[in-house]
Amino acid sequence: MVVPVAVRMLLISVWTDMAISSQFNATLLLFSSMYYLSIGLFFFTYFVTFYLDLLIITNDRLLHIEQHGLFSRTIAELDLCNVQDVTSEVHGFFASLFNYGTLHIQTAGAVDKFIIRQIPYPEKLRQALLTLVDEDRKYHHQTKAAA
Repeated sequence: MVVPVAVRMLLISVWTDMAISSQFNATLLLFSSMYYLSIGLFFFTYFVTFYLDLLIITNDRLLHIEQHGLFSRTIAELDLCNVQDVTSEVHGFFASLFNYGTLHIQTAGAVDKFIIRQIPYPEKLRQALLTLVDEDRKYHHQTKAAA
Protein backbone atom coordinates (compact mmCIF):
# COMPACT_ATOMS: atom_id res chain seq x y z
CA MET A 1 0.00 0.00 0.00
CA VAL A 2 2.83 2.35 0.77
CA VAL A 3 4.90 1.93 -2.40
CA PRO A 4 2.60 3.64 -4.96
CA VAL A 5 1.85 6.49 -2.55
CA ALA A 6 5.56 6.97 -1.83
CA VAL A 7 6.39 6.94 -5.55
CA ARG A 8 3.67 9.55 -6.18
CA MET A 9 5.01 11.81 -3.42
CA LEU A 10 8.56 11.44 -4.71
CA LEU A 11 7.59 12.25 -8.30
CA ILE A 12 5.50 15.24 -7.23
CA SER A 13 8.36 16.63 -5.14
CA VAL A 14 10.83 16.24 -8.03
CA TRP A 15 8.58 17.42 -10.86
CA THR A 16 6.01 19.83 -9.45
CA ASP A 17 4.63 20.79 -12.87
CA MET A 18 3.76 17.12 -13.56
CA ALA A 19 1.47 16.87 -10.54
CA ILE A 20 -1.38 18.66 -12.28
CA SER A 21 -1.13 16.67 -15.52
CA SER A 22 -4.03 14.30 -16.16
CA GLN A 23 -1.74 11.98 -18.13
CA PHE A 24 0.55 11.71 -15.11
CA ASN A 25 -2.35 10.82 -12.82
CA ALA A 26 -3.72 8.26 -15.29
CA THR A 27 -0.28 6.64 -15.74
CA LEU A 28 0.28 6.55 -12.00
CA LEU A 29 -3.15 5.01 -11.48
CA LEU A 30 -2.37 2.36 -14.11
CA PHE A 31 0.97 1.39 -12.54
CA SER A 32 -0.37 1.38 -8.99
CA SER A 33 -3.28 -0.82 -10.11
CA MET A 34 -0.84 -3.23 -11.77
CA TYR A 35 1.21 -3.27 -8.56
CA TYR A 36 -1.78 -4.13 -6.36
CA LEU A 37 -3.09 -6.73 -8.81
CA SER A 38 0.29 -8.48 -8.98
CA ILE A 39 0.50 -8.62 -5.18
CA GLY A 40 -3.05 -9.96 -5.02
CA LEU A 41 -2.30 -12.57 -7.69
CA PHE A 42 0.80 -13.69 -5.79
CA PHE A 43 -1.13 -14.23 -2.56
CA PHE A 44 -4.07 -15.83 -4.37
CA THR A 45 -1.75 -18.32 -6.12
CA TYR A 46 -0.06 -19.17 -2.83
CA PHE A 47 -3.44 -19.62 -1.14
CA VAL A 48 -4.74 -21.87 -3.94
CA THR A 49 -1.66 -24.11 -3.83
CA PHE A 50 -1.96 -24.35 -0.04
CA TYR A 51 -5.72 -24.82 0.10
CA LEU A 52 -6.00 -27.40 -2.69
CA ASP A 53 -3.23 -29.72 -1.45
CA LEU A 54 -5.02 -32.75 -0.02
CA LEU A 55 -3.98 -35.89 1.81
CA ILE A 56 -6.76 -38.47 2.03
CA ILE A 57 -6.09 -41.54 4.15
CA THR A 58 -8.55 -44.42 4.23
CA ASN A 59 -8.15 -47.84 5.81
CA ASP A 60 -6.94 -49.23 2.44
CA ARG A 61 -5.29 -46.41 0.46
CA LEU A 62 -3.48 -43.10 0.68
CA LEU A 63 -4.29 -40.40 -1.87
CA HIS A 64 -2.10 -37.30 -2.21
CA ILE A 65 -3.32 -34.43 -4.40
CA GLU A 66 -0.70 -31.71 -4.79
CA GLN A 67 -1.51 -28.41 -6.49
CA HIS A 68 1.53 -26.90 -8.29
CA GLY A 69 -0.02 -23.67 -9.54
CA LEU A 70 -3.36 -22.43 -10.71
CA PHE A 71 -3.69 -24.98 -13.52
CA SER A 72 -1.38 -27.86 -12.58
CA ARG A 73 -1.80 -30.69 -10.09
CA THR A 74 -0.35 -34.13 -9.36
CA ILE A 75 -2.45 -36.98 -7.99
CA ALA A 76 -0.65 -39.97 -6.46
CA GLU A 77 -2.22 -43.01 -4.85
CA LEU A 78 -0.77 -45.95 -2.99
CA ASP A 79 -2.03 -49.04 -1.27
CA LEU A 80 -1.23 -49.09 2.44
CA CYS A 81 0.16 -52.63 2.26
CA ASN A 82 2.98 -51.25 0.02
CA VAL A 83 4.21 -48.79 2.66
CA GLN A 84 7.68 -49.71 3.91
CA ASP A 85 8.67 -46.77 6.10
CA VAL A 86 7.11 -43.56 7.40
CA THR A 87 9.34 -40.73 8.67
CA SER A 88 8.34 -37.36 10.07
CA GLU A 89 10.61 -34.30 10.21
CA VAL A 90 10.19 -31.03 12.07
CA HIS A 91 12.94 -28.48 11.37
CA GLY A 92 13.23 -24.99 12.78
CA PHE A 93 11.86 -22.83 15.53
CA PHE A 94 8.52 -21.94 13.92
CA ALA A 95 7.89 -25.52 12.77
CA SER A 96 8.43 -26.71 16.33
CA LEU A 97 6.34 -23.91 17.79
CA PHE A 98 3.37 -24.37 15.44
CA ASN A 99 3.90 -28.15 15.15
CA TYR A 100 4.13 -28.68 11.40
CA GLY A 101 6.67 -30.52 9.32
CA THR A 102 7.38 -32.98 6.52
CA LEU A 103 6.16 -36.55 6.18
CA HIS A 104 8.22 -39.04 4.12
CA ILE A 105 6.49 -42.26 3.08
CA GLN A 106 8.73 -44.95 1.56
CA THR A 107 6.82 -47.40 -0.64
CA ALA A 108 7.40 -50.51 -2.69
CA GLY A 109 5.33 -49.18 -5.59
CA ALA A 110 6.11 -47.26 -8.77
CA VAL A 111 6.55 -44.01 -6.85
CA ASP A 112 9.12 -45.05 -4.27
CA LYS A 113 8.80 -42.01 -1.98
CA PHE A 114 5.93 -39.68 -1.11
CA ILE A 115 7.01 -36.35 0.39
CA ILE A 116 4.27 -34.29 2.00
CA ARG A 117 5.48 -30.88 3.15
CA GLN A 118 4.07 -28.40 5.68
CA ILE A 119 1.64 -30.83 7.22
CA PRO A 120 0.26 -30.23 10.73
CA TYR A 121 1.12 -32.71 13.47
CA PRO A 122 3.45 -34.92 11.41
CA GLU A 123 4.32 -37.20 14.35
CA LYS A 124 0.66 -37.97 15.14
CA LEU A 125 -0.02 -38.58 11.46
CA ARG A 126 3.00 -40.89 11.24
CA GLN A 127 1.75 -42.95 14.19
CA ALA A 128 -1.79 -43.14 12.77
CA LEU A 129 -0.47 -44.11 9.35
CA LEU A 130 1.73 -46.88 10.78
CA THR A 131 -1.25 -48.22 12.73
CA LEU A 132 -3.35 -48.28 9.56
CA VAL A 133 -0.52 -49.99 7.65
CA ASP A 134 -0.30 -52.74 10.29
CA GLU A 135 -4.07 -53.25 10.22
CA ASP A 136 -4.08 -53.37 6.41
CA ARG A 137 -1.28 -55.93 6.34
CA LYS A 138 -3.14 -58.10 8.86
CA TYR A 139 -6.26 -57.88 6.72
CA HIS A 140 -4.36 -58.84 3.55
CA HIS A 141 -2.67 -61.79 5.29
CA GLN A 142 -6.05 -63.02 6.57
CA THR A 143 -7.63 -62.83 3.12
CA LYS A 144 -4.66 -64.65 1.54
CA ALA A 145 -4.79 -67.38 4.19
CA ALA A 146 -8.54 -67.83 3.74
CA ALA A 147 -8.20 -68.17 -0.04
